[in-house]
Amino acid sequence: MSLMDRTKPYSLKSTILIQCCLLVISWTSASSLSNAADTPPPNIVILFADDLGYGELGCQGNQEIPTPHIDSIAANGVRFTSGYVTGPNCSPSRAGMLTGRIPTRFGYEFNPTGARNEEPGFGLPPEEITIAESLHDAGYMTGLIGKWHQGGLAKYHPFRHGFDEFFGFTHEGHYFVPPPYDGVTTMLRRKTLPGGGEGRWIGKKGLLFSTHMGNDEPDYDANNPIIRGGQPVSETEYLTDALTREAVDFIDRHDDKPFLLYLAYNAVHSPLQGADAYMEKFAHIEDIHRRIFAAMLANMDDSVGTVMEKLRSSGLEDNTLVFFLSDNGGPTRELTSSNLPLRGSKGQMYEGAIRVPFMVQWKGKLPAGNLYHQAVSSMDIFATAAAISGAKIPNQVEGVNLIPYLTGEDKGRPHETLFWRQGGKTAMRHGDWKLVRMGGRVNPKKAKWELYNLATDLAETKNVAEDNPDQLAEMINKWETLNSEMSDPMF
Repeated sequence: MSLMDRTKPYSLKSTILIQCCLLVISWTSASSLSNAADTPPPNIVILFADDLGYGELGCQGNQEIPTPHIDSIAANGVRFTSGYVTGPNCSPSRAGMLTGRIPTRFGYEFNPTGARNEEPGFGLPPEEITIAESLHDAGYMTGLIGKWHQGGLAKYHPFRHGFDEFFGFTHEGHYFVPPPYDGVTTMLRRKTLPGGGEGRWIGKKGLLFSTHMGNDEPDYDANNPIIRGGQPVSETEYLTDALTREAVDFIDRHDDKPFLLYLAYNAVHSPLQGADAYMEKFAHIEDIHRRIFAAMLANMDDSVGTVMEKLRSSGLEDNTLVFFLSDNGGPTRELTSSNLPLRGSKGQMYEGAIRVPFMVQWKGKLPAGNLYHQAVSSMDIFATAAAISGAKIPNQVEGVNLIPYLTGEDKGRPHETLFWRQGGKTAMRHGDWKLVRMGGRVNPKKAKWELYNLATDLAETKNVAEDNPDQLAEMINKWETLNSEMSDPMF
């Protein structure tokens, strides 16, 4: 009997078996494709607070000002205990988050304020690719609501950086309620109190002055209107509430398609203005300065709750990746915004300036209520969002996709080294070691290098540079290598 003859009794059975297998494979593939088609790409929501200190949320240990809605994001997701931003103040921090890059690499080093927002060269370079551009090109609707602070001239407009919609303002700050300050208690900085003198002046009509900062309140609203798209609008609602109203409307109008919502609150940034209802809620706080701050934070927390509730009621919560973070540490003396247990405040290079409240939620995809202790960066938002949405990640993005780290698939460190520079002020974290130099812009090398071990000294209380000369030399060498890769400041 030939080999052909010996296989004949099994041919029919084999053919039937193969056909059945192919049928099962075909059905499984079709089913998978159908399921994939039924599940739209995940939405991305970035909730960005302004000048919120590390220690000011309930989930961060503050029991004085309840923040249940922001805390719920941590409870339903992952809270980063070592979450960093890319700059110690507003504008470079936002540039780093939007581009997924160290902003100093492309010369975005300093923080334009006031009239400088309108000067040529003060803005996010048009050639930089933003998270909005990447997701827009992947089929997402992209909206920015709130503070831009990436340049006030036409070439820097959010529309020219990938956003389909914009409602907000372009400078560093804005009054929550303009004069005559109806419905709020307003505390403004002054060089001199009414009638002369220094200290605090409390009027009878909801207006307070304080000389504790030694300067006047910045002229936030000068040539800085609230804008819808490209046109100024008159806004009468308390600004935090107005931004939330617009965010809810954006979600409502785009709940049938994937979207990126970047909700950049200007709370709790100055000017200090607390709405009446919230001032009454915190009437037990004796210090009026702290009471206004509490009112502003609680107002923002309720606004976050409104946005999260809209996601739930729209059936979108399980398919939405939500980040919450602050743009930098709190300016404690100005706002009372606490960075405890960290050292320093906004504008410095200690942890209190660059380590911020930072959390992420993606129900059903990320573990709930977890703490993640390895260093992460706001640069990672771009890479993570692009990875889960299928958007293109530009080669220059330095952030990483955090999802494998948060699910436990990757046990390594997302970042071994992080770098910051702003004039003579600079820092680098490498592993658990932190290098700091708080020099001036003119002659930065006059200041000495400081070295801290964050694993044993989170509050940076003990400079161990003299005790660890070899480690110091290694860190300085790494810093010099990274610094050589950076660009000169654009402004």
